[in-house]
Amino acid sequence: MLDHTVPALVLRLDSNMFHHGTLGAIRSLGRAGVEVHALIGSDDEPAARSRYLTRVHPWPHERDVVRSLLQVADDIGRRAVLLAMDDASAIAVAEHADELAPYYLLPRQEPRLPRVLADKRLLAELCAELGIPQPQTRLIRDERDADDAVAAFGLPLVAKWAQPWLLPSGLGLRNTSLVHHPRDLARLLPHASDRDLLFQRYVPGGQGCDWFYHGYFDEHSQSLYDGAGRKERSYPRGAGLTTYGRWVRNPAVEDMARALAEKLGYRGVLDIDFRHDPAEDVYHLLDCNPRLGAQFRLFTDADGLDLVRVAHLHLSGHRPSRGPAAYGRTYVVENYELFTAGPLALPALAMADELAWMAPDDPRPFAAMATRTIRRGLARITRSGD
Repeated sequence: MLDHTVPALVLRLDSNMFHHGTLGAIRSLGRAGVEVHALIGSDDEPAARSRYLTRVHPWPHERDVVRSLLQVADDIGRRAVLLAMDDASAIAVAEHADELAPYYLLPRQEPRLPRVLADKRLLAELCAELGIPQPQTRLIRDERDADDAVAAFGLPLVAKWAQPWLLPSGLGLRNTSLVHHPRDLARLLPHASDRDLLFQRYVPGGQGCDWFYHGYFDEHSQSLYDGAGRKERSYPRGAGLTTYGRWVRNPAVEDMARALAEKLGYRGVLDIDFRHDPAEDVYHLLDCNPRLGAQFRLFTDADGLDLVRVAHLHLSGHRPSRGPAAYGRTYVVENYELFTAGPLALPALAMADELAWMAPDDPRPFAAMATRTIRRGLARITRSGD
């Protein structure tokens, strides 16, 4: 039972209105009777339409995170659990924890750790230092670096921006993309001099090779709740977010993630992506996100406990009691799954244990998401026809 006297604030600096994890957090806590507030991009985005959201707070002070959070704390009037939904938020909260702690309940993380994990260049250096398997990675500054990486890794290879939260909007740059042909470099290299661009060796995947781990770690870096999920499909294919996931027991992934968190002294919610290389029988760490993963609702046990509820329980002074794991449970993100699989998505949508957007008790976010998606699609068609 969650403490209903303790409110929660969902924080997201990312302006992506289709961030389904935000809605999942709002619904999870709201259904449990918690007063839920949100500091997000707009009070007009789909998640803001949820019946379980008490209030959307505007972004004052030109997005000065600390000043805005202190203003929201004053508006809420009580110390609230603070949940970071994206890397930039997690970094800001950790680095300003001393200023925020009198007003919010949050994990007392080593201040620089979230930045190290979220920055793909620093993460690659950390993996090399700790001996954690990761695809070979090179920093790309110019065309010569790019040519050398192509010669070393071959094609396709994976291109990543080291600090994706700093990418300007409007450039059409994805956080992670596959480079299939040398001409694909033309849209990346002009921006490499301004920000860190990484090329990684592509690890051949396939069905059953992509995995993710979500866990919550206490003040001793011990897991209070976790699970491994198999990524059945993603958007974009092969290098994107989970559109169709399944909870599957995987001791290798779980043990690797727990050992890493303990070694780092990590506290709070952690989201890690792995890819299994069948040829070498090795799990490569692809990404390590110091915050809640968008598909966290996949890991909902037989008693309704999930990572958000575990965070609220622990931070409000209660020890969560875990029920039986719901292995085989599936989670589907409707809009992205349709983009990825087309008509093949219909069986997954029909049989999913949980959908990211549609919920009979809270239908308005789905309607808003569908409307915005259709409008965006029509706008693109119109622009392409001009």
